[in-house]
Amino acid sequence: MDSGVSYQRFPKIRIREMRDDFMKMEVRETDASMANALRRVMIAEVPTIAIDLVEITVNSSVLNDEFIAHRLGLIPLTSAHAMDMRFARDCDSCDGDGQCEFCSVEFRLAAKCDSDHTLDVTSADLQSDDPRVIPVDLQRAFSAPSDPDSLDLASTDQKGILIVKLRRGQELQLRAIARKGIGKDHAKWSPAATVTFMYEPQIHINEEMMETLTLEEKTNWVDSSPTKVFGIDPETEQVVVVDAEAYTYDDEVIKKAESMGKPGLVEIYSKEDSFIFTVESTGAIKASQMVMNAIDVLRQKLDAVRLHDESDSQLGGFTELDAHLVGN
Repeated sequence: MDSGVSYQRFPKIRIREMRDDFMKMEVRETDASMANALRRVMIAEVPTIAIDLVEITVNSSVLNDEFIAHRLGLIPLTSAHAMDMRFARDCDSCDGDGQCEFCSVEFRLAAKCDSDHTLDVTSADLQSDDPRVIPVDLQRAFSAPSDPDSLDLASTDQKGILIVKLRRGQELQLRAIARKGIGKDHAKWSPAATVTFMYEPQIHINEEMMETLTLEEKTNWVDSSPTKVFGIDPETEQVVVVDAEAYTYDDEVIKKAESMGKPGLVEIYSKEDSFIFTVESTGAIKASQMVMNAIDVLRQKLDAVRLHDESDSQLGGFTELDAHLVGN
């Protein structure tokens, strides 16, 4: 291979829509391998914080300890500073014990039902020793109202994520340790609700052939698409593309055109270097931060490959694998 050949590309990103928990963007001038790598990193390798260790001292509820520990682990926690934390296994301050201020956050919960009404124990009852790390639903509740005095934690959408229900005399006391992790290790650490991408479709209608169809035939052809991709202009009665991105590559309109004796009525192909991403966050981090963190993680992985390749070159291309093969 010619060492002078460069395969370097410079992808471009254009943001179409962005909210705290949602982002839609275009990624252009790259290929499917890079787009899929970005998607997989967002799902599995962007770190967040989640409850990983639970010590239950009192539990007289109907749920066993393991069930409650599992439910606690799945509560999304605010993880804006997760990238700055240490992984418990790499923390030298606690020798990998995972219970120090650099690699963990401690939560406590104490609840007891003293009335005849069922007591809902929720994420709102978790007390964190780090105000930056709290259940996501509580952060939304406290940041939503413009008037703090109008906050009503008893309302259905603000009372927190249900952990367990207690009846009179039942009690739950526990201590929980939240740690930094990635979705590759457990789904509770994944910051992504969904991350999808699709090729940007390119649609060309043969206008001359379309003009040979009657209005009824045009309507039948437009209706053959399962999604609202095409429409008919009420003034000109011409078929127009309403929403190209609604096309699901089902080929229904192409089959319909062929059945009408009009092959080539429409040509649809995907742009091989243009992708439309839809990113939804669990709320642990903002969707925009998830994308930026994923790019940082991907850059680190590529740097590691580059450094490994350079070290192999300095050794004359004679790697450990080569040595193993020669030895055998």
